[in-house]
Amino acid sequence: MSYLNRRRLLALGAAASLAACDDHKLIAPTKAKPIDVQRLAHAFPALAERAKPGIFSLGVMSLANTQTWYWDTERAFPLAGAVAAPIAVAALAQVDDGKLVLTNRVAFNDLDLSPPDSLIDQRFTDPPDGRSATILLSGLATLALRQGDNTAMDILMKQAGGPGAVAAFLEQKGVTGLRVDRYLRQIDADLLAMPTFRAAWKDPPAFEAAVEATPAAQRQAAMDAFIVDPRDTSTVPAALGFLALLADGELISPRSTAQLLTWMDGPPGRFRPGFAADVRMAHAGGATPTDLGFTAATTELAIATYPNGLQYAVAAFLTGSTATDAARRGLFADAARLVAGAIG
Repeated sequence: MSYLNRRRLLALGAAASLAACDDHKLIAPTKAKPIDVQRLAHAFPALAERAKPGIFSLGVMSLANTQTWYWDTERAFPLAGAVAAPIAVAALAQVDDGKLVLTNRVAFNDLDLSPPDSLIDQRFTDPPDGRSATILLSGLATLALRQGDNTAMDILMKQAGGPGAVAAFLEQKGVTGLRVDRYLRQIDADLLAMPTFRAAWKDPPAFEAAVEATPAAQRQAAMDAFIVDPRDTSTVPAALGFLALLADGELISPRSTAQLLTWMDGPPGRFRPGFAADVRMAHAGGATPTDLGFTAATTELAIATYPNGLQYAVAAFLTGSTATDAARRGLFADAARLVAGAIG
């Protein structure tokens, strides 16, 4: 286990130290520019109520002084597309060690494809027939973080050594409460009660037809089981702790940290509408497929950097939602507005 500094202890040990408190959690450091926690505690319940029957949670940490507010410390939420961030960190750690090279081309074939959405899938030979292709390792990370490309995430994770290697890296760095257990192709198969993903399903219409071939009752039961499955999940404190360690440069080298944050500062995420235009947002997130009007998981993790240099880690998770994509995006945007207002 690596050395745990004060920030890491606060970020990753908060859940245990606050177990006896109410749902809205606060750690108040002795010296801090305070977050308006009363505003958060007063206003967030309305957002949680609006999310029902889904379960919505939010957290924010000041990276300057470790002041942290959480709505829920113990529930583990599916990571969904936010898993791209820890996968990329593990891959970049291997770049730091000289085991991987960002400018090297990675070969893959139809057996490496994962369910939509994926630009790699769309550009692969049709029909997939065993032929191989190559892509830059840096291209995999870019597609994973900026486009939520499932195939890119899985190939990148394979390059990093697979889920077990990613999980071992996180544990070695002291990241607890954030789990990486499966490839995306396995997660989607488990989520939708489907057999192992086949390359013939790489295009959205073919995948949707394959989903429809499974009885609706089985799919709903699988989604209900998915939202309580502890695999590939994170608590809110663990997500904020991971972001804090990343921003502090404690996970990978300064050069790799800068590269990762550049990749994460890509297309606008779900928090973007809630923050001022001059606030930089390095983010990772996504949503599981919506089926039968049910979206098992929607997530957004971000490091918000203000013009004055102050940084904040922000994390929100929504699980078991029956809302439309537009309504879910509105919920995350309003949560971001609440955080931005509490930061001042």
